[in-house]
Amino acid sequence: MSNVIGKKLKKNLKTINRDRGLYLIALPGILFFLIFHYLPMYGVTIAFRDFNIFKGFSGSEWVGFDNFVKLFNMYGFTRALKNTIIISLMNLIISFPVPIILAIAINEIKNLRYKKLVQTSIYLPHFVSWVIASGILMTILSPNSGVLKGIVEAIGINVNLPDLFTSKGSFRWLLVLSGIWKESGYGTIMYLAAIVSIDQQLYEAAIVDGAGKWNQIWHITLPGLRSTIIVLLILRVGQILNVGLEQIFAMYNPAVYEVSEVLDTFIYKIGLQQVEYSLATAAGLFKSSIALILVLVTNKIAKKIDPESGLIGSVKGFMKTDSRGTRHK
Repeated sequence: MSNVIGKKLKKNLKTINRDRGLYLIALPGILFFLIFHYLPMYGVTIAFRDFNIFKGFSGSEWVGFDNFVKLFNMYGFTRALKNTIIISLMNLIISFPVPIILAIAINEIKNLRYKKLVQTSIYLPHFVSWVIASGILMTILSPNSGVLKGIVEAIGINVNLPDLFTSKGSFRWLLVLSGIWKESGYGTIMYLAAIVSIDQQLYEAAIVDGAGKWNQIWHITLPGLRSTIIVLLILRVGQILNVGLEQIFAMYNPAVYEVSEVLDTFIYKIGLQQVEYSLATAAGLFKSSIALILVLVTNKIAKKIDPESGLIGSVKGFMKTDSRGTRHK
């Protein structure tokens, strides 16, 4: 028994020594996660204590689930939860398919220079902060002095444009559409990478059989993207309670609080403005727990529909795929 263990240990040490360069490259990333992701998880205990900044973690009184009960009964929590779900579902239904459509459309562009121009144009907004992006949107959409107002007047149309930033009926749509403009390009990168990995011989065979572009997209491209779509959909569903603080915080105002107050802004107010650290932590833990449950349930459903789908199934499928994107039988 000891000889077997010794041989395995010797083999593992030999492997580590052989790949020591790779381990050294991975070391900063591992340390980053340990220091900034795993060690701070001890702070989750604040959610179960009546936290006092002067008493610290261990000195604060343990109150169990009292903070969660207080959180769920707080004025504004139900409204924030409702707005979060509505905006997230709008994003999921409307925004999720856009990168897929863009990736397929860009892949069909044959002119390489024009293709790069289109790619760059849709990627750039992702690297603009929401503070700047919201300023650009206000400059364009301002009903009194915006660029759109100037264009409308220049062509001789006299119309009063609505103020989308203060309209309860349109503000959610403004959030969703501005999110598409800013983030769809970044999502397109992953789908383009998946399309490139599809075996080109499948397209050549389809052309020989007389299949047109639409048939190639429907029967080759979309099935080739299936695993990527499912994985990203699972992760997106897991983020259903995470609308995004930066976008809403930069764009909303008291006139639309009723339809735009979400869990992220609610947590910001009770945590930083009201200094209720225990309640803010409880709210964050609630969000994380729901996200974990949604990811597990969605992954389970995906695997029932297709055993090779889901988070683990897609990884296994990728491992069975060669460099040309052809799956081994």
